[in-house]
Amino acid sequence: MARTFTKPIQIPEAVTVSKTDNLLSVNGKLGDLSLDVHPLVEINQEENSIAFSPSNEDKETLALTGTMRALTKNLIQGVTEGFEKKLEINGVGYRAKLQGSKLELSLGYSHPVFYDLPEGVTAELPSQTEIVLKSMEKQKLGQVAAEIRGFRPPEPYKGKGVKYADEHIKRKESKKA
Repeated sequence: MARTFTKPIQIPEAVTVSKTDNLLSVNGKLGDLSLDVHPLVEINQEENSIAFSPSNEDKETLALTGTMRALTKNLIQGVTEGFEKKLEINGVGYRAKLQGSKLELSLGYSHPVFYDLPEGVTAELPSQTEIVLKSMEKQKLGQVAAEIRGFRPPEPYKGKGVKYADEHIKRKESKKA
């Protein structure tokens, strides 16, 4: 077992972490986030670091401890730097427009697809075929990116559709006569 939960997380200067009962609150320059910590996980907070330890040696408790550590690390990174996901749109006539917090996607259907961005997620369009999503919350950002990609996932023959910028699409050879 990896046991990465034994490593303490360093808290940057601009971040304040407070603990009340099973609620962990993290405040930083981009905002504040909170996390409900599982009761089987113990938190040891020092001046500039925070560490997690399991209350017993059960396999489930060890897994929960690692999960809480990873979620806390994501909270700290979210309030200091934020997270970003890039999407690319490939296809003739496929493009995106941004109107306030509403994203309009032309993806080869007979109608445009509208997507309302949830609170806490912002979008930028460097070009008509690129979407850059930004948020403090990693889980919410990943969910929004997956929903947008789900409107027209990339197909394997020509690669048309919405894909992540770092995604590699396995291409298939077309049928031969």
